[in-house]
Amino acid sequence: MVDITHKIITQRTATAQAIVKLGSAETMQAILDKTVPKGDVLEVSRTAGLFAVKNTSNAIPDCHPMPIEFTGIQFECLEDEVRIEVTVKAIYRTGVEVEAMHGASIVALTMYDMLKPIDKKVEISAIKLLHKKGGKSDYGNKEVQDLSVAVMVCSDSVSSGKKEDKAGKVISDKIKKLGLEVSNYVIIPDEVLDIQNTINTLCAQKTDLIIITGGTGLSNRDVTPEAVIPLLDRRIPGIEEAIRSYGQDRTPYAMLSRSVVGFKGNTLIMALPGSTAGAGESMDAVFPSVLHLFKLLNGFNHGK
Repeated sequence: MVDITHKIITQRTATAQAIVKLGSAETMQAILDKTVPKGDVLEVSRTAGLFAVKNTSNAIPDCHPMPIEFTGIQFECLEDEVRIEVTVKAIYRTGVEVEAMHGASIVALTMYDMLKPIDKKVEISAIKLLHKKGGKSDYGNKEVQDLSVAVMVCSDSVSSGKKEDKAGKVISDKIKKLGLEVSNYVIIPDEVLDIQNTINTLCAQKTDLIIITGGTGLSNRDVTPEAVIPLLDRRIPGIEEAIRSYGQDRTPYAMLSRSVVGFKGNTLIMALPGSTAGAGESMDAVFPSVLHLFKLLNGFNHGK
């Protein structure tokens, strides 16, 4: 199966449709009157659909087991067809569209099985996804493509040439995958004044986003929070908490990180861990949804 451990957990919703076409009006009347020999078609097929949704991963090889929180199955009985809609909800790392489509197909197949003894023209058609919600398409970086981004690497060993930078490169790669460009890439030692002077210079250049890696731990040379916090006009605790919470699910040492996020003017500054894994996981924790901040700065008001 595809590795989804890097994804954040969000509420996922999907609705799928299947259509069962009938061969006669008498078949529809038998469904409504509950006189089909094999039983109550709508209730039996609904039950089958509920089991199908919960067992999708047992039937489809690459589907992940899902903590399904809700399944709703609705029927619309028309003159010569029954329209089935299956809605599935879960709070998880991946979507539920296959679960919804699997449920719809099994509901339709169950109806077919129950009706074929009395209607030789019954058929299944149009199994499809109607809509889905909750994935990266809903929390992506739409309309945020022209940001000026800088990456700062704070490390005595990297700045002195004793060590190769890896964390900064991981951050840069993830920024590029978001469709953004890194306009400045700076390596400096773990010195408060160097960090502050670099931030002030980048802010003067109207940089939209500054991502700092390194110096957020608890050693005597980890001074990035001490350098950054006095410069911030507004801290954003929610982003800091999201980064640490995501990391804590992956390593018990994440709680020792002192990541700092906030605005200096209209520049968003993010101080992330210096380890390669810590930097990458911190990016995964909050991007691309954090880019929504720049829409808010430009007056986006959630439709109010």
